[in-house]
Amino acid sequence: MIKLYEHPLSPYAQKVKIALREKGLTFKVAMPEGIGAGSTGGAFAEAAPRREVPALIDGDVALFDSTIILEYIEDKWPEPPLLPADPAERAKCRMIEDVMDTHFEAITWGLGELHHFKRGDETSRARIEAAAAMQIAGFFAWLSDQLGDAGWFTGDTFGWADLSVAPYLNGATGFGYAPEPGSPLAEWHARVNARESVRLTAEEAVASIEGMQMVSAAVEAGLFRRHYRDHRLEWMIRSGGLEIVRDGIERNTIRFTDHWDN
Repeated sequence: MIKLYEHPLSPYAQKVKIALREKGLTFKVAMPEGIGAGSTGGAFAEAAPRREVPALIDGDVALFDSTIILEYIEDKWPEPPLLPADPAERAKCRMIEDVMDTHFEAITWGLGELHHFKRGDETSRARIEAAAAMQIAGFFAWLSDQLGDAGWFTGDTFGWADLSVAPYLNGATGFGYAPEPGSPLAEWHARVNARESVRLTAEEAVASIEGMQMVSAAVEAGLFRRHYRDHRLEWMIRSGGLEIVRDGIERNTIRFTDHWDN
């Protein structure tokens, strides 16, 4: 059976779970021990040198990185297809996925730093949140252009691009940033969340939020170290959170990718 290492709140893991459910595949999930502290080991660490979820184990195959995992799923189980046949449309799907996985993910991740992990003081949180709100509005406009008049980002059929957008819009909505009511993007959002694969995945994410109420205390005690890699670090600094990064380094409550060779 397929084994997926995940955290329910991870949009990267959510993408993979939606894809597996759309393919009708049976899988089991596991949350790596010590995932928040970056001190994981065992089979998960062997499969995912960056110590990031998701990681997928399928027999002798061990993979990390959500995009690579999605490509493996599509290659091994091509029916029903999640990518359209047309090369240009396939490229569009991958482009949307990349934008959401990097630029947009940094925003929702950063909002988690402010809301769940209580980084910064009241003034800095307000300044960073204002920047996030403007950025989200810009991305909603871009997504609306990508959607156009179609029912799905992939065209007439739900697919790769839709499952790549859904977790991030659900995450933003959880922080109070939803598409404008009545807009085509809002209608798409309601439609995508009505799909069983997305609905189940979103419900799992919401249920896991209850356990986030103690994480700010864990950060304060130095027991939880958030992963500030590439796009996330860039976003926090350019959105006005340089002092948050500096404080996290000094207090050892943030981490960077440092496990590859050990």
